[in-house]
Amino acid sequence: MVTQYVLSKVREAGERMSDDRIAKENLRRRFQQNQEDCTFTVLALLPTATENILEASPVENITHELQQKKAERLSKSKEASETAPSQQSSGPPSVTDDDGRSLASFQSESYVHASQMGSSSINGESAAERPRKSKAQLWNELKINSITRSFTLIYTLSLLTLLTRIQLNLLGRRNYLSSVVSLASHPPNESTISLENHDDDNVDQSYGNDFETNRRYLTFSWWLLHRGWKEIMKKVETAVTESFGPLNPREDITLERLSELTLEVRKKIEGATEEERRTSKWLPYLLPPREEEDFVLQESGMSTSPPPTEQSQPSLTTTPSDPSPTPLRRLLDETSDLIDSPPFTHVLTKLLDAGFSILIDQKTATQAFKIPAPPTTTETHPPTPRIQEILPGSPDDGRDTATAKTKTKVANILAVMTRQAHSIGNGMPNEYLQAMETVRDLEGFAAIVYSSNFEFEAPSSGRGSSSAATTGDASRSNSGKVEEAPAAQALKGEAEAEVKVEAEVVDEVEEVIGGEASLVQGADNGFENVWGKVRAAGGDVDDGRGPMTG
Repeated sequence: MVTQYVLSKVREAGERMSDDRIAKENLRRRFQQNQEDCTFTVLALLPTATENILEASPVENITHELQQKKAERLSKSKEASETAPSQQSSGPPSVTDDDGRSLASFQSESYVHASQMGSSSINGESAAERPRKSKAQLWNELKINSITRSFTLIYTLSLLTLLTRIQLNLLGRRNYLSSVVSLASHPPNESTISLENHDDDNVDQSYGNDFETNRRYLTFSWWLLHRGWKEIMKKVETAVTESFGPLNPREDITLERLSELTLEVRKKIEGATEEERRTSKWLPYLLPPREEEDFVLQESGMSTSPPPTEQSQPSLTTTPSDPSPTPLRRLLDETSDLIDSPPFTHVLTKLLDAGFSILIDQKTATQAFKIPAPPTTTETHPPTPRIQEILPGSPDDGRDTATAKTKTKVANILAVMTRQAHSIGNGMPNEYLQAMETVRDLEGFAAIVYSSNFEFEAPSSGRGSSSAATTGDASRSNSGKVEEAPAAQALKGEAEAEVKVEAEVVDEVEEVIGGEASLVQGADNGFENVWGKVRAAGGDVDDGRGPMTG
């Protein structure tokens, strides 16, 4: 009997280990699939913002006007040469040649947006009504618009990447928790008939894992795609005008000087010091204020009801029968908390470093300055972005001082940026997005969002927003276990069992995802402390100062 007892225990332990291994592998697969979904979602949404940004900065239209001026000038010059052959060489050929070469680079290699082709004819018809601009004014507009829209697209792509990671990982976390609780409530050997359940005890409804809530929540990316980018562009245009305004399109510029001006623009937008960057507020660009949330749902087709009046409560905040926050409200509140957290700005800085490095150090350097691309390392260890270093000849610089001093016309840089704006927004494959996804901190950020705050998903009444829950409703002990929150003490029967399952899920997720997320265990007070422990324990995680040292 003793032998049989021991053998049964060994068998049970083996089965338990096998089940755990399968469950962990499934969880890891879920997480990786979630990140791939984020990539496809960004690629699907980005063209909408790109369309709006390209229409707002009609670089191709300005180029067309300059080409018309050139054609008129050549026509007059030809007529003058026919009437006065002896004066053919009286004009300054250098200016004409420079303009011709600069415009040729735009004409031969720049893309023309379809919507701008239509607007060009419209503008041409009303050209007599509009005041004619001088060539200098057109070149200045071309300079500001081409730089502004390429920079705006990099900021928009970075913000959209982070917003999508937050949204899909929050939903992935809720879906996983819902499935675990559902399996725990219904053992595999239990024979049941599944019926659609809309009652309060429905696990999916309780955890917000219903299709309509998820769909409405994902719709809030509409704000960045249709409103937020406008405010970003205003900020970028102001900074570009201040930094690049004095440049003459005909003058020569070095790659070093271009990097300095780009960094100057970034400091004006993101903050010149570590403290300014840490406290930067990106939330207004990503999510609407509460009074406009129903407007976003209406514009995106998620709601057909009229916007609520000041006396009425917004429909997505509470329900008439239940004063507690709805699942959608909790999702939006937690998303806002994550966007306002210092880790968000830290990861955003890293994504911007990667994007600007592709634009300046690779595309502009090779196409405008004709500098050979530096040798790349393996795919798993991409080269370190150089845009943040500025100073050439440093140990990490792949080009020597003489190469960095190579000069080119500003007009050549503008032509490259005009083309790259289309690559940033519509490139397939998108090199800029690929570069951003190699940033190690991005996956660490996603893993922590996916694996933290499981305890705040428990269904309860009167818990308040997720913000309040994050700061006070629950905490972790030194062992990393989830302590029962005050609100959870009111749960009875099956709800108490669900809270116990949640604690087990937290430990399982923290153990499985690995990397930065594996360091979540032992955190004390919510997301920011988790991120702090991650960065303190990770040997190769950056120090948080970012590349733009003030």
